[in-house]
Amino acid sequence: MKTIRLTAAQALIKYLQQQYLISETTDGQPEAIFTGAFAIFGHGNVAGIGEALYQERNTFPTYRAHNEQGMAHAAIAFAKQHNRRKMMMCTTSIGPGATNMVTAAGLAHVNRLPILFVPGDTFANRVPDPVLQQVECFSDPTISVNDCFKPVSRYFDRINRPEQLINSLPVVMQTLLDPVNCGPVTLAIPQDVQTMAFDYPAKMFEKRIHRIRRPGIENSELEQVIALLRKSSKPLIIAGGGVHYSLATETLAQFADAHKIPVAETQAGKGSLNWQHPYAVGGIGVTGSKSANSLARQADLIIAIGSRLQDFTTESRTLFEGGNTKLVQINVGQFDANKHDAIPLQADAKIALQHLTSNLSDWQSSPAWGEEVNSVNEQWREVYQQVTADTDAKLPSDAQVLGAVKRQSDPRDVVVCAAGGLPGDLHKLWRCDDNKSYHVEYGFSCMGYEIAGGLGVKMASPDRDVFVVVGDGSYMMMNSELATSVMMGQKIIVIVLDNRGYGCINRLQMATGNEPFNNLLEDCHSIDQGAPKLDFAAHAIAMGAQAESVSSIAALEQAIQRAKQAERSYLIAIDTDPYVTTCNGNSWWDVAIPEVSVSEKVNLAQQSYQQNKNKQPY
Repeated sequence: MKTIRLTAAQALIKYLQQQYLISETTDGQPEAIFTGAFAIFGHGNVAGIGEALYQERNTFPTYRAHNEQGMAHAAIAFAKQHNRRKMMMCTTSIGPGATNMVTAAGLAHVNRLPILFVPGDTFANRVPDPVLQQVECFSDPTISVNDCFKPVSRYFDRINRPEQLINSLPVVMQTLLDPVNCGPVTLAIPQDVQTMAFDYPAKMFEKRIHRIRRPGIENSELEQVIALLRKSSKPLIIAGGGVHYSLATETLAQFADAHKIPVAETQAGKGSLNWQHPYAVGGIGVTGSKSANSLARQADLIIAIGSRLQDFTTESRTLFEGGNTKLVQINVGQFDANKHDAIPLQADAKIALQHLTSNLSDWQSSPAWGEEVNSVNEQWREVYQQVTADTDAKLPSDAQVLGAVKRQSDPRDVVVCAAGGLPGDLHKLWRCDDNKSYHVEYGFSCMGYEIAGGLGVKMASPDRDVFVVVGDGSYMMMNSELATSVMMGQKIIVIVLDNRGYGCINRLQMATGNEPFNNLLEDCHSIDQGAPKLDFAAHAIAMGAQAESVSSIAALEQAIQRAKQAERSYLIAIDTDPYVTTCNGNSWWDVAIPEVSVSEKVNLAQQSYQQNKNKQPY
């Protein structure tokens, strides 16, 4: 048997370079799955993995970030923008470098997005223990901080011998590409093992062609769903992220048009339909529009496609689980297909829609249902015009800022966000002209994802302008990858909405009967002079970006025009109103309120809370 003598680190990088994918997005041609690595080096990975990456730097690029969590967010966003068909590796040393990525691993796990984490680990031989940054577990010497990755990884392996890669790496690829089990993979490699040599089989490094599996359909499940549709007069589809990952957006648009079925979208599913499609009814749930939520309450059949149906989508199980509404879950994973006591159709989204179309023939929903769709859509478009219009307010609302960004953006531009009140207004108000123009991380809702995520989106879509809309709170949590975007020549446009604190949580705090406390800077423990007014433009300029501050919506629109013409990353800061938000579509979200309090406002909020709790199925 022909062999190649390599270190474990060299074998890992060589193997990753030989993994290719053929899918509809590649026009039948194999394309490399891994496009490089983000790396922040330390004593646990610089000598082993660092040497291997250096040797392959011309064919497997290595990118340096400023924060380990940030670089992982960028890699995750890159994979999401590519519909999970391209991805990256992230490597750090053991210790704080590794644990900084655990938050990002949780984000990737929740959102079912592929990324390969390769944190260095302590010595397998234990000779120099305890080494710098080593956490010692007195009862178990095999534990390191990398064990924190176990609950937030789809697959975890600690490589204690170089030859263990031979069996582990195929599982790594299977997990990263599996439509059901897709998510983060962690290979913890001790620093001494990284440098150990082994005679690997040469065939291990031959070019490997992968294809995304599209599981078939159980006929009995299909027949049941067809029967339910034929009996239905008022069906509603909820499109989730699985529609994108299945490359089923065009199929869904044709299906909705042929059978006159309105389509609402989750955060992950937004963009499944062009906003001007006659049966596109917008975001659904707590952050959704009145149009979609109104239809959900009237529907006699809900068909969720590729969705986890999290609490924001279902309004904490109160939106459509009452009455006689039937729920169908079309999902590639059995775990999700059976949620909420749904009628399951376990299948790939695109294949399921194709089978339904061929069996439904000329069946369509009730004409009255179509009229209702037109009516609620027209009402919501009037709301859109009202809330996004420039009223020359001293402190504009988030909706007014988003209206300005949309007016000055191109159809293929991408908006990026993750946490706070902005995802709610974006879900309601952003009009998607392109199916990859909306990138909001709302499974983990991770503050600090925004700028790093924008970098990853730009790396994935260099021909698009990327708008990162971010509150001052999230900006302060993680902004260092703005400097990385400048260093790499990956231009992003950052709009910072400064409402002086955590405006979204302050509104939630007040809505639950509490007093404003520890959210807006004016309500925080501080010196008599209060918290300083931050100059976000000056901060961005210090990191190499171009930047300016504006004080009105009209000035913002002019600044966006300048930003689009700029050659490097550009930040625009604007003060906004922390108390104003767009109407929530008559929705409710289960946030527990104290059963006993000295505050009468809290007690009144608790009574209202119990009334809404009674709407839940159990």
